[in-house]
Amino acid sequence: MKSNIKIATAVTAGVLAIGGVLTGGAVAAGTGSAPTPERDLQQQMMTGGQHHSGHGDGTYDTRRDGSCTGYTAPASQGTLTAAQKATLASTAEEEKLAHDLYTAFAERYDVRVFQRIAEAETQHLTAVRTLLDRYDVTDPTADKAAGEFTEPAVRATYDRLLKQGEDSLTGALAVGRTVETDDIAALTKALSGLTAPDTRQVYTNLLAASERHLAAFERWIAVE
Repeated sequence: MKSNIKIATAVTAGVLAIGGVLTGGAVAAGTGSAPTPERDLQQQMMTGGQHHSGHGDGTYDTRRDGSCTGYTAPASQGTLTAAQKATLASTAEEEKLAHDLYTAFAERYDVRVFQRIAEAETQHLTAVRTLLDRYDVTDPTADKAAGEFTEPAVRATYDRLLKQGEDSLTGALAVGRTVETDDIAALTKALSGLTAPDTRQVYTNLLAASERHLAAFERWIAVE
């Protein structure tokens, strides 16, 4: 990551709503170094149609899960306003929030959906981090351990949702539904008025991923 921070209040200005609480963005925990921009943006940006799903026995069913396995070439860099840079920083915290929650639930419950989608969220954050580097925006997730966030509101949301998910598998699946539903709303809003091709590409792919993740959680909830 670049050391110079051009927008000191990026995260605060660009909060996203997760579970009814204003938050910043989030995903892979404790991986402070940024990816090499061109190489990793190409390797980590997913297309919505390349998400798949898995049963606990290792077989796959596209109705049940949402891993990211495909890549697409990066679009060209554009221009972001200060508010759009703030949203980009917030998106990073949101991806980390989702990753950390799903990882915790994967350790608690023997349900493959959490592991698979946590892995997808790691790829999502890598793509967002590359954009942070491209646009010289500080990474609010850098060097943050699991469950740690720059914005206090994000930490409060994480703690609340983690507690909800620790009560039961049904509660954990409901948390997944909440996170993905709010992500869809936030990404849809973030795309409004956005012209930078690379950022539109990443957000569009993240939106498609969240829609598939939401469908996976909904189907797991239906069989619980």
